[in-house]
Amino acid sequence: MRPQRRPIHALTLWIRRQPPKVKAFLAVVSGMAALVLLRTIVHEHDNLFVAAEAVHAIGISVLIYKLMKEKTCAGLSLKTQELTAIFLAVRLYCSFVMEYDIHTLLDSATLVTTLWVIYMIRFKLKSTYMEDKDNFALYYVLAPCAVLALFVHPSTSHHILNRFLWAFCVYLEAVSVLPQLRVMQNTKIVEPFTAHYVFSLGVARFLSCAHWVLQVVDSRGYLLTALGYGLWPSFVLISEIVQTFILADFCYYYVKSVVGGQLVLRLPSGVV
Repeated sequence: MRPQRRPIHALTLWIRRQPPKVKAFLAVVSGMAALVLLRTIVHEHDNLFVAAEAVHAIGISVLIYKLMKEKTCAGLSLKTQELTAIFLAVRLYCSFVMEYDIHTLLDSATLVTTLWVIYMIRFKLKSTYMEDKDNFALYYVLAPCAVLALFVHPSTSHHILNRFLWAFCVYLEAVSVLPQLRVMQNTKIVEPFTAHYVFSLGVARFLSCAHWVLQVVDSRGYLLTALGYGLWPSFVLISEIVQTFILADFCYYYVKSVVGGQLVLRLPSGVV
């Protein structure tokens, strides 16, 4: 007699058998369902942004635990950490000169811990750094973000340099995880702590995206005009959506691995 499959396992197998268009449709439906749920249970949408920052901080804490306990940075992308430090530093500067609030304090704490991770990878644990796998060229990210920020930035009354920097950090945040995904693509095997860290980034990006989408929906589009005119309001929203979808595929395999009781995540070809 054949053993019965668990519902989650059966659902996973069914999803895997579906064509790409059906998978994309299911992903969109799942995302919309999650947004509806968040809108129902979270009445103050700014809390979603704070939650996103908190989840990101938890991810950094996981990295710190990995570096201190296992004394290795294998599987981590130094370039993603450097890009993270750059956009946090720029956003922190913009926060001081444009809008000082709770986000400034959260960004300060995250920047300090990110700089510590960079220090550990560059100096203390350099022998375990997989430099040959971390081969994503940073100018592929930095240059396009700078050019895009030059043409599409806020239309507020702030100094043009500050508006350019604000747009630059928004675009850079959206793609800063790409070097980490390249490392995982090159290795195909992701150890638990790195997987937890990247998954936390995915959750943080989704919460941040949900914050913006729900703000736009509840304000009936007013938020887009409040951010300024031209392409900038739409590009802010697009950036949030892009950074969410970049990590969606990995998060699916992470959840699948956790449900299956696997400690080490093995990525099939073509993922990330």
